[in-house]
Amino acid sequence: MTSSPVPPGPKGHPIRGNFPEYVLDQLGYLERAANDYGDVVRLRFFNIPVYIFNNPRDVEDILVTNNRSFKKPLDFRLPLFRGIFGNGLLTSEGDFWRRERRLAQPAFHRDRIAEYGNVMVAYANRMIDSWQDGGTIDIHREMMVLTLRIALKTLFNVEAEEDVALMSSLSNDLIEMFSLQESTMWPLHNYLPTPSGLRFRRLTRQLSQYIYGIISRRRGSEDSGDLLSMLLQAQDEDGSRMSDVQLRDEVMTLFLAGHETTALSLSWTLYLLSEHPEIESKLTNELESVLGAGDPSVSDLPNLRFTEAVVKESLRLYPPAWAFGRQAVQECQIGGYSVPKGRQAFFFPWVIHRDPRYFDSPNEFRPERWNDEKLKQLPKYAYLPFGGGPRICIGNAFAMMESTMVLASIARRFNVSLAPGQKVEPWPVFTLRPRYGIKLVLQEKKHSLSPTGASGVTRRAESRPVLAV
Repeated sequence: MTSSPVPPGPKGHPIRGNFPEYVLDQLGYLERAANDYGDVVRLRFFNIPVYIFNNPRDVEDILVTNNRSFKKPLDFRLPLFRGIFGNGLLTSEGDFWRRERRLAQPAFHRDRIAEYGNVMVAYANRMIDSWQDGGTIDIHREMMVLTLRIALKTLFNVEAEEDVALMSSLSNDLIEMFSLQESTMWPLHNYLPTPSGLRFRRLTRQLSQYIYGIISRRRGSEDSGDLLSMLLQAQDEDGSRMSDVQLRDEVMTLFLAGHETTALSLSWTLYLLSEHPEIESKLTNELESVLGAGDPSVSDLPNLRFTEAVVKESLRLYPPAWAFGRQAVQECQIGGYSVPKGRQAFFFPWVIHRDPRYFDSPNEFRPERWNDEKLKQLPKYAYLPFGGGPRICIGNAFAMMESTMVLASIARRFNVSLAPGQKVEPWPVFTLRPRYGIKLVLQEKKHSLSPTGASGVTRRAESRPVLAV
């Protein structure tokens, strides 16, 4: 292959490369690098050279056209990362990954996940019932609890409070620790018996034991309507099924990655609405028009176009999966440059989603842009909150349905405003988290209905979901 010059990029420190400047302001640094150096930028973190791709065309080359020339990046093969996710869909490669994806795909068929809509609304209503007019809540904390409950019910058909408490404690501690992986000490935790590394392994072991226990009890049982049932029943072309280890890896991935990212999607969406009352008012008008006096249902989704646009625009501005990476397994050409074997390649939805070449006024929260005819000409990989190509997030339709239905449930009953003195700062760790939480003040809509029908208006007969799948 004919060699090409290396991409341009900032020089950096002789030993630490660009790492010191990068960690001080990751998102801002990446945006400035794209503005200063263009579609392909070369960075160096200590002795590891990294190529950053900022053009949707190049992202498509990596994810689709040349996808067999890349594998997941170095971080995904570190012991602690593997200790959590094993060899599941997030981390596996090649033929093994293709088999796992084939086995898991039926669990996420559109008709199957539609059955979970009632569960999402019922749990959302249960949470909303505890809110007080004029009260202040940390919406990120509330959404983490809500999406965890929904994940336990839809994955395992589990809703006992002791199970919720245990899994909430274990998963939140694990996610919090994992979010600290940007620390320069993180590689030591992978290979040395540091206190943090030992605690991390203990939490992973406890979480795995819980999941293995459920798998053991459910082997040979009938379909109970949850995702685990589908995974247990899945057969490959040769009649083989997933082993307990494979099931654990897939369930761990779906549980941890799924409920965390959806909680963040909802948190950032409600934050944006708190800062844009005119958009919140337009959302309320749609919900009143479509839902009337009832709760949202799956059958309402095609008519909740602006509600869905609010979620999509939030995912554009604050994508929970803010970064994606690959490592070249063979030399290839991307963006006019030679990408050597072993080179780390990254692309950042945070940067691409805010590129004025693809989005007018890219830093503005404008949900109506998603009903604009111009966006039909948008390059396919200019918007990728769930990744893309063969490895696009398997739960993307589930996540969009959950975010839309929970948002509709909340917004039909409460307005939100940012609490005085609250500092909201995106924190780009494994996911895009709010560093200091997001405290919102609740204002109950006087015309709205409580789930008990306190306003005296008759609800639709089907509007009160039951906690069952």
